[in-house]
Amino acid sequence: MRGVILEGGEAEVVDDLVVRAPGPGEVLVGIRAAGLCHSDLSVIDGTIPFPRPVVLGHEGAGVVEAVGEGVVHVAPGDHVALSTIANCGACPQCARGRPTMCPRAIGRPEQPFTRGGEPLYNFAANSAFAERTVVKAVQSTPVPDDIPLTSAALIGCAVLTGVGAVLNRAEVGQGESVVVIGAGGVGLNVLQGARLAGAYPIVAVDADPEKEAVARQFGATHFVDASRRDGAGGTVAAVKEILPSGAAHTFECVGSTALVRQAVDLLDRHGQAVLLGMPPAEAEAVFLPAALFLDKSILGCRYGSSRPPRDIALYADLYRQGRLLLDELVTRTYPVEEFAAAADDAHHGRVARAVLTFQD
Repeated sequence: MRGVILEGGEAEVVDDLVVRAPGPGEVLVGIRAAGLCHSDLSVIDGTIPFPRPVVLGHEGAGVVEAVGEGVVHVAPGDHVALSTIANCGACPQCARGRPTMCPRAIGRPEQPFTRGGEPLYNFAANSAFAERTVVKAVQSTPVPDDIPLTSAALIGCAVLTGVGAVLNRAEVGQGESVVVIGAGGVGLNVLQGARLAGAYPIVAVDADPEKEAVARQFGATHFVDASRRDGAGGTVAAVKEILPSGAAHTFECVGSTALVRQAVDLLDRHGQAVLLGMPPAEAEAVFLPAALFLDKSILGCRYGSSRPPRDIALYADLYRQGRLLLDELVTRTYPVEEFAAAADDAHHGRVARAVLTFQD
C-alpha cells in the first residue's frame, strides 16, 4: 500500500508498505484524507526529534475496515476522525480527565508497519499518511457520514489544538480580549475558538497581509500586518493601538521564541499567554520576569488540552450547525503522490491546510 515515509533526510512516497491487523482494543482504518500539519514538516527537518524510519501523518479521517477484540463503539464502514492521543484510560491523569497528559500518550511510538520485512514506526500513534493505519480504539471517533472526510480530517489536529486551546486551556470568557499571533492552520482555529467563546476584540497578527481576509472570516475583528511594522516593538505598538492596556489572552501559534516574548509583552494585568507553536526542542525564549508580576501567566498547551472523543463529537456537531468552519480550512487537496508539492506549499504558507487524499 502507499504511504509517506521518512527514512533518510527526505520524505518519500512509497507503494510497498504493509500494516498489521488490529489487535485487541485496536481499529484498522482506511485513510481517505489527511491534513499536512507543520508538525509533519518539523519531523522532516529535525525540529521535532523522532525515530526513523517512520510513516508520517497525524491528522486523518477515513473508514473503519476492521476492529479488534473488545472494540464496540465503531464497526466496519463507520466514518471516523482520528486523534493522536493513545491514552490508557486508567492512570491518574486519565482519571482526572487529562488524556493529553497520559504517559502512554506521550513519546511511545510503536511499529505496526513493515516495508520489505523491516519495521517502521508510527508517528504520533497515528501515521495518517498511509492508505491504512492501525490505531487504539480511543483514537477513532465516529463522525456523521455527511461531513466530507477532507474536512473531518482537520478536526484531529488543527481544530482540536486551536479551538481546544481557547475553550479548554485558556477558558476564554465572553467579552475578553484575544490576540492571535500567526494565522496559519492552528491560528485560524484559535480565532474561531475565540469567536465561539464570544471574545472581543479578536486581533490577528501575521506577517502576510494576504491572510487578513481569511483571518476575518474565521473570527478576527482586527488584523495587524506585522510585515509593515518596524520589528517586534512596532507590532506590539500597533496591537496596543487597539488594546491600550494589553490583551486578556494571547496565543503564539508560530513557534518563534521572539514571538513568545511578543506574546508576553502584549498581556494586560492578569493576562495569560498560551504557547502553541513548536520551536526547536532546545530553543530558549527570553522575556522580562518583571513583566509577569501583575498576575500574568505563561501557559503550555498540548493538543488543545483536549478530550478527543468528547471534543471531536462536539466540533462535528458545531460544523453541522454552521458554527464551526472546516471546509474553509481546506485550501487545496493533493493526491498522496503529490506530497512534495503539498509540503512545499505548506512550508511557504501558500495554504491554510494542504490535504492529502487516497483514492480507491
